[in-house]
Amino acid sequence: QVQLVESGGGLVQAGGSLRLSCAASGSIFSFNAMGWYRQAPGKQRELVALITNGGSTNYADSVKGRFTISRDNAKNTVYLQMNSLKPEDTAVYCCNAKTSRLLGVDIESWGQGTQVTVSS
Repeated sequence: QVQLVESGGGLVQAGGSLRLSCAASGSIFSFNAMGWYRQAPGKQRELVALITNGGSTNYADSVKGRFTISRDNAKNTVYLQMNSLKPEDTAVYCCNAKTSRLLGVDIESWGQGTQVTVSS
């Protein structure tokens, strides 16, 4: 089981920036993909950004142009740079690792989550 530890959340004013970090206990180079998901109160969890082991990225439409996901394989860490934050970005952000795939199903690990609160 891969352990994921997030950091970097907090309270920021609208228009501000935060950078989230997710440190993994294993070698992220071997993972199929890593990503960030978020869940706001009363809403379903949604994918925010994903990066594959080949470096391809995918973003939710609501964050395109504002958020950037990146990875540092040497540090086994994935980052989410969040700029131009909006109140609607307020949520618990969780790191996800798709470590492998078995019979068409992703084998995943999750972090505990970090709170991001954007004030208007």
